[in-house]
Amino acid sequence: MTGLIAFREIVLKVHSRCDLACDHCYVYEHADQSWRGRPKVISPEVIAQTASRLAEHARTHALPSVTVILHGGEPLLAGTARLRLVCEEFTRALDGIADLDLRMHTNGLQLSRRYLDLFAEFGVSVSVSLDGDRAANDRHRRFADGRTSHPLVLAAVDLLRTEPYRHLYQGLLCTIDVANDPVAVLDALVELAPPRVDFLLPHATWQTPPVRPDEAPDTYARWLLRVFDHWEHLGRPVPVRLFDSLFSTLAGGPSLTESLGLAPTDLVVVETDGTLEQVDSLKSAFEGAAATGFNVFDHAFDLVASHPGVRARQLGLAGVSDTCRRCPVVRSCGGGLYTHRYKAGPGDLSGSEAAGDFDNPSVYCTDLRELVDGVEGRTSTRASAPELSDPTALAGSQEQLTRDLLALLNDRRTGDSDWDRAWRVLGAVERAGRAGADALDAVLAHPFTRTWVMACLDPAQEALGAPQAARRLTALAAAAVLRGGLDLPAEVVYRDGEVYLPTLGLLRLGEPGTEGRAALHAADGGYAVREEGRAEHRFGPAAGDARWQPVRTWSPGPDTAPVALEDLDPHRNCFARPPRLRLGAGEAEEWRERLDAAWSLLHSSVPEFARAAATGLTTLTPLAGGPRARGWGEAGRHGPGALGVPYAAGVAETALALLTGRRRAGLQALTEVADLYALDGEWQHPSPWRERPVPVSRLLADVHERVAVEAYRRATAAAEPGGLDRINRALDRLSGAAELTSTGKRLVEQLRWELKAVDA
Repeated sequence: MTGLIAFREIVLKVHSRCDLACDHCYVYEHADQSWRGRPKVISPEVIAQTASRLAEHARTHALPSVTVILHGGEPLLAGTARLRLVCEEFTRALDGIADLDLRMHTNGLQLSRRYLDLFAEFGVSVSVSLDGDRAANDRHRRFADGRTSHPLVLAAVDLLRTEPYRHLYQGLLCTIDVANDPVAVLDALVELAPPRVDFLLPHATWQTPPVRPDEAPDTYARWLLRVFDHWEHLGRPVPVRLFDSLFSTLAGGPSLTESLGLAPTDLVVVETDGTLEQVDSLKSAFEGAAATGFNVFDHAFDLVASHPGVRARQLGLAGVSDTCRRCPVVRSCGGGLYTHRYKAGPGDLSGSEAAGDFDNPSVYCTDLRELVDGVEGRTSTRASAPELSDPTALAGSQEQLTRDLLALLNDRRTGDSDWDRAWRVLGAVERAGRAGADALDAVLAHPFTRTWVMACLDPAQEALGAPQAARRLTALAAAAVLRGGLDLPAEVVYRDGEVYLPTLGLLRLGEPGTEGRAALHAADGGYAVREEGRAEHRFGPAAGDARWQPVRTWSPGPDTAPVALEDLDPHRNCFARPPRLRLGAGEAEEWRERLDAAWSLLHSSVPEFARAAATGLTTLTPLAGGPRARGWGEAGRHGPGALGVPYAAGVAETALALLTGRRRAGLQALTEVADLYALDGEWQHPSPWRERPVPVSRLLADVHERVAVEAYRRATAAAEPGGLDRINRALDRLSGAAELTSTGKRLVEQLRWELKAVDA
């Protein structure tokens, strides 16, 4: 049974009849009428066997938790004694195997303290079906004799909201009817202060389409968008799962509801007679649509997981129609609820399974497209990651990411005495006022701090080992102490006679091949080192010690912070080609002159791009060899703010390397802290610059780079024929890419504006 999904959610039908006669109910009013031949109440034998099967399934798949939803019909009609038996059997069976989450969906008519006392005992959370205010609720949710159910439901919800039951209140389920006033419906639901509201599209198929009084294909979208606008106006007073799911998928996250998104289903239904069925909504399609042929007495849950109907809903993107695969909102809508895709075959009016299929868009296709676009259009500015347009936010997020990764590394390394000592020093630095905080920020913002942390966290690089990790951390702590001029102990562990202090320089403490320890401290505007058995000596900016090699800097301009010319850090080898060895004094000065000339060339030709390239650039590393065919710069892997530039490149090549390298590095830094796309690689896109189709990440990176290159080439009279057209074609492709998040789409819009400026 390898590769089969594990069921984490069980819908247990404890009673197959209902005390309401809702005319929109999929169980009693739609195509499948199998309820007529089933027992009214679930038997003790079915309860015990289902609990045993679930425990077996949870143990086999090592599930940490499972959810059991008590359902119907109306589950409260089963009575307290039978419901207690359900709670006891499942609690006993899952004890020590998986956490049990018991829930109930009810119309609330029978809800009373005796039920709620039972639910409080076993932690059964309760969701109540309510379609809005009285007028909306009475449109469908009436007794068989036509009487209203609304006052009884309100009384049930009021009881559920009181202590000691309030914690059991899970939310309200509202089936949409576009004849109802959406504002009044939302107001009525919000007044009951639910922990969550679920708006449900009425079940329909292409054979039995939804009611559309105005015959418009987007009726339901317009109704829901009016709800959304009012919900926003009220300040989002309660969570609405439909909208929260769209926020999640538009930001690159998962769907939060079965009715939307591409997540595989992990639900199985157990009827009152022990029959195992697929998701219940399939009863709307045709007689027997939900059937599997399995039952809890003869079959394990894994057999249901192998059923073709269940497998079809595990395929994600591959499980939707070709039309849906080409749609830019498919990640959010997921092709709609599986049931809503059903269409009978040509000439078939009975809706038989053999004649029809689900390989179609949803009958709510236009509604879903308009809903996704409408929510995105209303929220894209707020939903976009601030790092996209705010360099300060990007830098802050990058620093926080390094801190989080370093904390993770600390969790793994605790127990090493050198590491623990250095970690305590870092904590003391952070608590030492503004000077300490600034010093710590500086060493953590050093690009190759991240490179080192990621290497230590990489299982494939275990050869680094604990001693190497501890040596670097002692050096990191010492650098922070020295930068802050703090009166704190800073002991470093060195190897091969030297220690590199991030952002400061390289200190030689012994002959090559030697190891040892040394205590460093700040002293009169410089630094001092004390080794056991040796006299203290000074080093640093004013000491003139030959054993000290400081990190050199380069100033791009009067209004730009100095950039480190980093040719010392042993972790600077994170580029595609090897770094050059330590530059001689003359070589360093020559490189500064070329950088000055290249920077001047950029500012005279593409000033806007030059200013953007300077933002966030903290470190330049000279790379071995000359420029490659395109002469483009390299962003270091896990080195935010660092850029590798071929040392032997001429002025023009260096200018192009600075420009393109910063574009690469900027996009890389953004993707590390913000989601620009999801499901990268599920689609392949034609690229104007490559022979084969590429994933969206590659196409976006190419366009992001080429816009700047096109600007530079036009400004230097070196533009290639058709360059602008190729970029526009790629942007058009990206605009229709389903993978892009709201932030990714905003980035594409920015690239269009940049390109328009280039063309102008």
